[in-house]
Amino acid sequence: MIGKKVIDNEPIPAIKVREILEEFREDHDLNYEQNITTDHIAKFEHFSVEDSESIIEELQAMDIKTKIAVRIVDLVPKDLSDLRLIFAKENVPIKKEDMEKILSILEKYDVE
Repeated sequence: MIGKKVIDNEPIPAIKVREILEEFREDHDLNYEQNITTDHIAKFEHFSVEDSESIIEELQAMDIKTKIAVRIVDLVPKDLSDLRLIFAKENVPIKKEDMEKILSILEKYDVE
């Protein structure tokens, strides 16, 4: 990262990263890492950008940090045990009812 400057440090969903890289691709050639990133995101894409943003907003309304909400959107947990793994590193107590509500939000957006 020699000669590069961090402009902003904000968690964004992977699908948004892909969108940013696609816009960048219109004017520039992507390097190896950027190509690998777009290929990886394309393989594991679950939601559209709009759906991702809507889900994150709903999760934030439940007082879930943006960082965790983005991780939930990117990883798309299928059950409570998957969701517990996402919250395992965080010092945030979460109730089973809240985790079930999170899973119902993800189901509402037609997760495959």
